[in-house]
Formats: sequence, structure tokens, C-alpha cells
Amino acid sequence: MNKPLLNFFKLFTAALMLLILMLPVSLFAQSRGTIKGKVVTIANQPADNVSIGLEGTGYGTATTGSGEFTIKAPAGSYTIIISYVGVERVEMPVTVIAGQITTVPTITVRASQAQLAEVNVIANRANRFTRKISADVAKIPLSNLENAQSYSVVTSELLKEQNVFNVEDALKNAPGIQKMWDATGRAGDGGGYFTLRGFVTQTRLRNGIAGLVTSGIDAVNIDKIEVIKGPSATLFGSTLTSFGGLVNRVTKKPYDAFGLEIGQSVGSYKLNRTTIDLNTPIGSNVAFRLNAAHNYEGSFQNYGKGRNFAVAPSLSIKANDKLSFLLESEIFVGRNSAKPFFFFYDSPLALGVNKVSDLNINYKNAYVNDDIQSFSRSTNYFATVNYKFSDKLKSQTVFSSTNSYSNGASPYFYLITDETAIALTTDPATNTSPYPNLPGQANYIYRNDQSTYHSKLNAIEIQENINGDFNIGITRHRFVFGLDFQRQNSNQIYYGGSYGIAPINDPNYDYGSFNKTLVDANVYNPAVAYPYIYKTNTYSAYASDVVNITDRFIATVGLRVDRFENKGNYSVTGTQTSKPFNQTAFSPKFGLIFQPVKDALSLFANYQNGFQNLSPYTDAGGQTIAPKIQNANQIEGGVKMALFNGKLNGTVSYYRINLTNVLRTLPGSGGGQPIQVQDGTQLSKGFEAEVIANPIASVNIVAGFAYNDSKFTKSDADVQGLRPNTAGSPYLANFYASYRLPVTELKGLGIGFGGNYASANKIINSVSQGSFELPAYTVLNANLFYDRSKYRVGLSVNNLANKEYYTGYTTINPQRLRQFVLSASYKL
Repeated sequence: MNKPLLNFFKLFTAALMLLILMLPVSLFAQSRGTIKGKVVTIANQPADNVSIGLEGTGYGTATTGSGEFTIKAPAGSYTIIISYVGVERVEMPVTVIAGQITTVPTITVRASQAQLAEVNVIANRANRFTRKISADVAKIPLSNLENAQSYSVVTSELLKEQNVFNVEDALKNAPGIQKMWDATGRAGDGGGYFTLRGFVTQTRLRNGIAGLVTSGIDAVNIDKIEVIKGPSATLFGSTLTSFGGLVNRVTKKPYDAFGLEIGQSVGSYKLNRTTIDLNTPIGSNVAFRLNAAHNYEGSFQNYGKGRNFAVAPSLSIKANDKLSFLLESEIFVGRNSAKPFFFFYDSPLALGVNKVSDLNINYKNAYVNDDIQSFSRSTNYFATVNYKFSDKLKSQTVFSSTNSYSNGASPYFYLITDETAIALTTDPATNTSPYPNLPGQANYIYRNDQSTYHSKLNAIEIQENINGDFNIGITRHRFVFGLDFQRQNSNQIYYGGSYGIAPINDPNYDYGSFNKTLVDANVYNPAVAYPYIYKTNTYSAYASDVVNITDRFIATVGLRVDRFENKGNYSVTGTQTSKPFNQTAFSPKFGLIFQPVKDALSLFANYQNGFQNLSPYTDAGGQTIAPKIQNANQIEGGVKMALFNGKLNGTVSYYRINLTNVLRTLPGSGGGQPIQVQDGTQLSKGFEAEVIANPIASVNIVAGFAYNDSKFTKSDADVQGLRPNTAGSPYLANFYASYRLPVTELKGLGIGFGGNYASANKIINSVSQGSFELPAYTVLNANLFYDRSKYRVGLSVNNLANKEYYTGYTTINPQRLRQFVLSASYKL
């Protein structure tokens, strides 16, 4: 075991012991009694999965499908409490007697079951950064301890406390995922890029189904974000996931009461943000909700600005006790300046560099005028039909239509040697260049742009899920059977332009001369466009069964059959550039759970599969070869915990992912023509740990650590045995702790502190090009807040130490410096 990992194990073990020691001794010492009861809705229906607890303690649970609950607690007098968004809370006094069962009267909450999905408070909101149950991760409602797959959840409560406004920043709270690129807004591929378990991924799912947004994703309608780890094609297919996992946005839903929250935020770099969350019933069986945000922000650099608007209306309709509908839409519109990023035109070896400090990049220089902007729009529509055959058998039919559009410029810069600068600017007539010949120097950048020309990507998905919950003998079966159809229709068109050489750091140079007038002069020409014009259909069937062999031993088995149809690629003029092809894939999964301590400690193991359908490739003879399906197989094992009545939650796991059928290039033959073969392999393995704890009253902690070891195990000689340059930093860590004053006159006043660590990241890593790494960084954040029932005020400082740091996807991308944000909201 290497030294950094060994040091982490020591630190993690010490922290875990400290958390345990901080837990109240009364948890172990006091005699306990049991509280039993039932919760029903205003329609006298059982209230399923409602969080319920004892005020001022961490004792709580969630109701079962029949609305029943059981809480064990030390002897004493308590107040049972249920509190959720927009509805007056329910309170009931209860006395617990040691060794006895106390049955309380039926509790009625003034809400429907749909509204109860909005539960955001458990007792005194002690461990408010956890969610016990997910309906999307396994497409079956399961608690984390019953699910044999690793996943992390970032709650809306945590985002609100940290003053986080978008999904990209929210993911800093999940271990093992690292941002590589900010969203560019380009249709089809413009969303933010991340690395997860050594593989590139994007945020492509919403409530378990396609919901691509190609700009930065505003969090105004986010209830929680689920980072689902490892290849997950069995339930989610291949077009929306990566071999490292996926990111699923779970959105806010309408509920049956009036609620209104209006917010305003201001901050550094001219930040100005306005939000609204309005919910209102329309009659007795219809509810409407509107989440919207307008966000303007400048840049920490000398140029750059962005204006974005998000609106997400939703309408729920209950036709009767069995049938309900949910209609939703999302519209994200933005006009943004490009954020500067640097590619390598010449290799690090040619440049004589291997780290950022070797370059002379001006961190605060955008190198481009902010009047060069790109327009982006993502418009998504969703319809869900839920039908309840019985308490044990339910149907869900979902339709999704996602549509992205972009038009405009996207400047970027190449790092070049002085020799290249001379070659690019030499006048053929005089054989002279305005630049001096300084061998081995990197004094200039090469300015370029890749514009999108009215680019579009439209996709639809139709999915049917049948969920059941029944017993066969002594075994309980919770299953899902699904049918899925996905269609992608891409009309993405790119064209580029080059705009000369500029010094990399000259205070007298007018970098603003790279402006809109210059870019607009490069008129779109179809003859030199780079189109991605294609259509694909994917037909799938899948099934998964979670079997309680005993109440402590759970097995999961699942299988997907996937039929992929590529209709071919086409040029702008409609000429077919590659032939259609079809492929059929099978994706199995298996999982085991054993709970040594029922509902508190789980040992888990899984086998997970992922696959990708590749495009045809050409061999040395010029023949088009139909590709094999690329497969990733993961084996994972670990421990999940929800100890001390949910005060200590966490997951510790080890995984190993083997990727096969990777395309690789052999040395050329006859004139150096490359020969491609599909027999490459890649290995990604690692360790992850996450803790979400409430060690003492009013203190909440979120912490995580991830180590990833990725390498090409059979590949081109140029990268054989090396770490892929898209795998990100091997070591990642996140931490956040907050403290709220206990019951006092200033109840609701709190403070938080945290940050993120990433080790050095090799964005170029090969024999021929050399190695170039972005430096390790630690970014710290702090916040102060005052949260009351009717209003909230928060002040946050992001990048507290004003750290200069970079992310990159084979690129060098400067990140935001220190920012102050002041937010206020009023709630009805």
C-alpha cells in the first residue's frame, strides 16, 4: 500500500473512532422501549416512506408501505414530530417505558402521498444530509442498506446551507467524482464533464430517465443528486451512462398545499441571482409547482460574463386512488462567454514543460473579449403515469423528450513552441516571420475557435416499469420489469477558425482584440463543416429482483437485453459517410447483502456490467470494420452503515473494473497508415469511503475519500501501462462540517466549513508527448447562516484562501478565485 493511502487509512480510522466516542453515552447505557403507530394521509390512505422522529433526538425512522412505524428509544417523555415543506408540522407527545411497547393513536398528515415525497425534516433535522431511501438507483424503492451498489446522495438541504446554485458545484460533496470541464453549452455534448472511477461521465439523467442539459445545470428544482458508482447498464442502458457510473438529478415535485419561497443572492464578480419556488393546489386533486431562477455572473478574469435563465413547471393530477399523472418541463436558456482553456498543439516534450508553473499563463487573463458569446437552450419535457393495480403491484409509464440547441463561437487556445509560431506566420513571399526564433521557448498561444452552427440534438425515451412486492414461501421478492425505447436524432454542426498568434503574457498586448467582429468575419461554410449528423434507436428490456432470503440476507439479480440500431452518419449535404449497423448486447448484474446488525450494518458485494456501442473503424486496407461491443465488468465489495439511530452513516468499498474490446493503434505499414485493432484492455481499481455523521447535537459532518488506480493493460506502445489522461486525480477528498446553535433565542444560527483536495492530475501522459500534470490543490469554503421558518439569510465564501488551481480534460482550465455570496429568502 502506498504512503498517501496508508496515511488516509490512519486518518479515517482515527476520525471514525472520534465520531464514535463523541456519540452520547446514553445511546448505549439507557434502557429502551418501543413506540409503534401508523401514519395516514388526509384521504385516510397509508402514508408510505414518511420520515418520523422524536424531537430533540436522533431517533427516527420511515413508515412502511402500510403507513406503520416502529421507533426504539431510551425511556422518557418525547414529542413525535413530522415536518415537511409547505405544511404545518404534526406533533404528538409520547412516553417511552423501558422494556414495553407504547402504541400511539393513528397520526393524520394533511397531505397526499405525492406531497409526502417532499419530506425534508426528520425529528429535529439532526442528520439532515442523508436520505434513507431511493426509488431510482435500483428502480425499486430500497434503503441504502438494502442496495448492493455504492452510491452517494447530495441533498437540497446541504446545497441550501452551502449557498450552492448549480449541479456542477454540488458534486464537490460526493466522494470520487471530479470536475474536468465546465459546461460549454454546445448542443449534444456541452454539459459539464466529470471523471468517476477513472472514466469520463456527464449529468445525463433526471429522475432515472434521459434529461440531458448541455449548459450548466441550475439547481433551483433539485431535491437531491444521486451519484451512482460503477458500470450500471443493466438498469440504465449505455447511452446515458459511463463505465465509471452516472449522475441522476432528482427534482422537486408538486404537493397539496400552498407554499412560496422567494430568494435573492448577490456576490463577487457581479453575481445577481433571483429565484422562486411556488406551489399551489388547484382543486382537491391537482397541484402545480414552479421553480425558476435568473442568474447573472461576471468572471474573476478580465473578460467573461454569463446570463442564464431556468424555469421548471410541474403539474400533478390524481385521477383516482389508483391512477395519477405528473407533467413536467425544464427550460434552460443561456448566453455566455467562453471560459478559457488551453490545449497542447505541440507536445509537452517539444515545449520543454511538464507542469503549469513551467508556463507563463496569466491566471486572470481571459485572452478573449467577452462580447464573443454563445447561445444555448435545453428544453426537456416529461410525462409520468402511475397506476396502482394493488398495494403489491404498480405500473409506471414515463415519456421524456430532451432537446438541446446551440449557436455561436467557442474560443480556445493552443500552447505552441516559438518554432511553431514562426511556421504559422511565415510569409511565403518573403520567407520571414514577425516572431523571433527562440528554440525551445513557449512564448505564444495560437488562438482558435470551434463554433456551432444552429446545432441540435433531440432525444426521446419511453419507459415502462412494472414493480412488484410479494412473497414466495419465506422469501420476499421486490422486482422491476422494464421496457425502454430511446431515439437520438443528432444534427450537430461545427466549424472552426484560426485567429493568429498572441503572446502568452504581455501586459501591453490588446487581448480584447480577439472579439466578436473578428469571429463574425469567419462565415459558416458547409464545405468545411464538421458534422455529427446521425440517428440511433435503442430497444431494451430489463428485469431485476431483490430477494430477501432472510431478513438479514438479501440477493439481487438482474439482466438487460439491448438492441442498438445506428442508421448511419451523414454529411451536411445528406451524403452518407458511414453505413448503418445493428448490435445486440446483454448486461447482467448480481449483488449480495448481509446485515450483521439489522437495519444498521450491511456487508455488500456486487458484479456490475457496462457496455458501449462504438462507431465502425477503418483498418489498414481501407475496409470498414463493424466494431465489437465494448464491455466493462466491475467487482465491488464493502460495508454500509447507519449506526446509532442514523447518527453515523457511511460506505466503505473497494472496486475493480476491467474494460475489454478497446480500440488501439498498431504501428503503421506502407507509408505509415495506422492500423486499428479492437483487442485493447484497461483496468481501473480503487477505494472509496464516505461518512455522513451527526456525532453530537447540532453538529453535522460530510466527509469522503477516494483513491483510483487506472492504467492501460493492453494498448498502444505509446501509453502501455500508463494512467489514462482522462482519469483525473488519483486521490480525492471532500469535507464539510456545520454547527447550529441549540434551542436558544438564536435557534437557526449556524456556521459551516469545508473543502476539497485533489492530487496532481496528468492531463498528458504518453511516451511520445511526455507527461504534463496539473498541480494538486486544496480549496476551502466557509459559510454563515440564519435559518428560520419564514426566512433565511446566508453568507458564504468560496475558495476562502483565494487559491489558483486548475482542472482539465487534456486541457488546462483556470478555476474561480475567492467569491463572497450573500443570499436571503422569504418563505410562506
